[in-house]
Amino acid sequence: MTALNIGLIGCGFMGRAHTNAYKRVPDFFPELGRRPVLQAVCARSEADVRRFAGQWGYASFETDWHKLVARRDIDAVDVCVPNNLHREIALAVAQAGKMVLCEKPLAMNAAQGAEMAEAVEKAGVANMVWFNYRRVPAVTLAKHIIDDGRLGRIYHYRSSFLQDWTISADVPQGGHATWRLDVAAAGSGVTGDLLAHCIDTAIWLNGDLRDVSAMTETFVTERVHAETGAKQPVGIDDACAFMCHFANGSLGLFESTRYARGHKAAYTLEINGAEASIRWDLHDLHRLEYFDHRDRAEVRGWRSVHVTDNGGEHPYMDKWWAPDLQNGYEHSFVHQVADFLAALEEGHACSPTFRDALKTQVACDAILASAERRRWVEIG
Repeated sequence: MTALNIGLIGCGFMGRAHTNAYKRVPDFFPELGRRPVLQAVCARSEADVRRFAGQWGYASFETDWHKLVARRDIDAVDVCVPNNLHREIALAVAQAGKMVLCEKPLAMNAAQGAEMAEAVEKAGVANMVWFNYRRVPAVTLAKHIIDDGRLGRIYHYRSSFLQDWTISADVPQGGHATWRLDVAAAGSGVTGDLLAHCIDTAIWLNGDLRDVSAMTETFVTERVHAETGAKQPVGIDDACAFMCHFANGSLGLFESTRYARGHKAAYTLEINGAEASIRWDLHDLHRLEYFDHRDRAEVRGWRSVHVTDNGGEHPYMDKWWAPDLQNGYEHSFVHQVADFLAALEEGHACSPTFRDALKTQVACDAILASAERRRWVEIG
């Protein structure tokens, strides 16, 4: 088994999720020809990165990402930092001829994303963006059902992602913990952070978006900056809702907010076709709800498919437990690493690539432009 030396930049929540995946994938996907090796982790705080390296088993650490990228013992760089740093790091990694895996969203805007996609393609390096919900077995099963044509012509796609953690005006913006509320670090609010997940999944399941009509709202317009202590305007969107047309003629309805009291990570989707419908809920992520109008009338109704079969019928589950023993959130990252390693062996790209993720970035830009202009915006 060939070693793939990983250099991780950023040791926050996503750094933990990705590292766990690197550690677990050889145990459950032993047939893969490459094994991730936790070679180095990088963060600005020496105390934090030293602690992270020791806890998670990295062989070394750096406090300057330039040094990590330049190291000859690093094969692939995983970018787990705020959005405003994605472009600079990814371009440097591509120039160094190394593989690059980047957290979502791809960039601050589509112009940056296009530059990043062109850079990795010109360098010929493997690349991937961490839209992990594609690898939840129930969502992957939905993809198989759609591709088999079992829904028939698709009419509607609706999705939402609801949270409530920023309702208090006392929550600061900026800094290590709340950079997502700082437009200079995040680029946007719920559009790039939460709706990007919904859009990526939608494009994967239902095809490209054609145009959008959106509205956004910022409910708390001033917050104290966590690092400077100064109160300053809030530039991100707290809530966003948009309608769209898909290229296949179906209609889309999307909503996201951080002001939905009682919700922490309420990501749902539903797709309605001429013959059948499916729906999925992150809170019950191992189940796919399915309705088929072709069933006999006396038994027709919504069924709950427990996506845990390990006999080969359900995606990924033959690697895990006995039927009825479900996967969780962390397994989606393990599956994404496994797919990336398999693609390296087979000599093809692992989706979503930077080019794939650029579609979501273009859609996010169009959504924000539509909300600002209060009109429909076409997606190039």
